[in-house]
Amino acid sequence: MPKCAALKPDQVPADSKATLETFTKNIGFTPNMMATFAHSPIAFNAWAALLGSLSKALDVKTRDSIGLAVSEVNGCNYCLTVHSFTAEHMAKLPASEIILARKGHASDPKRDAAVQFARKVIESRGHVADADLKAVRDAGYTDANIMEIIALVAMYSLTNFFNNVFDPEKDFPAVAPAGAI
Repeated sequence: MPKCAALKPDQVPADSKATLETFTKNIGFTPNMMATFAHSPIAFNAWAALLGSLSKALDVKTRDSIGLAVSEVNGCNYCLTVHSFTAEHMAKLPASEIILARKGHASDPKRDAAVQFARKVIESRGHVADADLKAVRDAGYTDANIMEIIALVAMYSLTNFFNNVFDPEKDFPAVAPAGAI
């Protein structure tokens, strides 16, 4: 049972309305996570701005793979449903790649380096080894790209923590729970 109710349209704070309406229009429905996050216009709008900026970072397959890897490490079943859905339908990743990403890997060598690095960032809380940094650079990522990977890890962790705390009702197709693969 959710620990914080998703807001009904007439309950959304005025400062969250425009952001929530934009997501609803773009997605085609209002995800429960967003209807819950909208309780705090400050946090919700800050997250939405970060999401908008980071949607230009790297490519969609890499972003979704990082989201899957981070969500698996953080044990966020809500985010795993969302990222599995978007990885399949938007990034066009096959099921085998989605499972690989959840395990911190990818079949594409460059994407694999990014996903492995992202997983090491979250597992080590940023205390990566010099060899980890060298490996992601050797794969072709610039320091700016590495900063984007770190920012994606932080953004996905924010939604993971939010969803782990408030446990909104899942509104994307179910996947195996975190830790079950």
